[in-house]
Amino acid sequence: MTDSREDPELVDELPRAKIERRRRGFPVVWIVPVVAAIVAGYLVYAHLQESGPTITIKFKDGHGIKAGQTEIRYRGVPIGEVTAIDLSEDEKYVLAKARLRRSASAIAKEGAEFWIVRPEVGFGTISGLSTVITGPYIQVLPGTGKPRTEFVGLEGAPPAERKGLRIILAANRLESVRPGSPVHYRGVEVGSVTSTELSRDATAAHIHLLISQRYARLVRVNSKFWSVSGVDVHVGLLRGLEISLESLRSLITGGIAFATPEDPSSRPATNGMIFTLYDKPQKEWLEWAPRISIPAAD
Repeated sequence: MTDSREDPELVDELPRAKIERRRRGFPVVWIVPVVAAIVAGYLVYAHLQESGPTITIKFKDGHGIKAGQTEIRYRGVPIGEVTAIDLSEDEKYVLAKARLRRSASAIAKEGAEFWIVRPEVGFGTISGLSTVITGPYIQVLPGTGKPRTEFVGLEGAPPAERKGLRIILAANRLESVRPGSPVHYRGVEVGSVTSTELSRDATAAHIHLLISQRYARLVRVNSKFWSVSGVDVHVGLLRGLEISLESLRSLITGGIAFATPEDPSSRPATNGMIFTLYDKPQKEWLEWAPRISIPAAD
């Protein structure tokens, strides 16, 4: 008869299963998301480290400006980017908000000038053709005053020569004069039109001129200015056909000429003085030839 009890020695000889607790390691499936998060965090940190101040530039016309695409450049190097575009509360201006790089923070100071570079083809000048492919960008000249975050953009590029005499001409109508139009003295270009606007009471058109520093002393308080935007044709029995034209460029872009009388007591003009712009010169103005010394060319 078989004994139903197990033999203790036999039981000891049977193999026993070993139970091992599995250590839970980091799931492989989480490696990719964690690495991606680390890379994203690094990129955000690097971006914040490079980011400088946020500024707002007010333009009369924002055509071509796009958020996330339009760059701000200085000396041809991108130093910032437009991040948002909006209208002013009175809906008369375009507000371009931009973020500058930290390395360019010093540019955003009082006196900085911003303008939009677009393709422009004029008589004797071709500029901004690269923007046909890349799109318009905002050019800047740094300021030297206190840090600022709000600026008023220029309608166009400022004159190449920034030093000189700045005066204003008042005219009934603007005619064909525009920013960039030349200013002549005895047929020599001595300045240019920098901007145009209406007077505060809207009764006249104001034309802002910059006369080169070298020729500034030619302008006196009794100087006379007139428009040369076009061709004056006179027909006489003795002289025949006479055509008066200051320059061919003036015919295309408009122009201004002036003369100064022979008056030793006349004082030199100062910045901000307002003169009248006449439609045509009087005969005596064309005969004025005062002796006024001018500095030698640099």
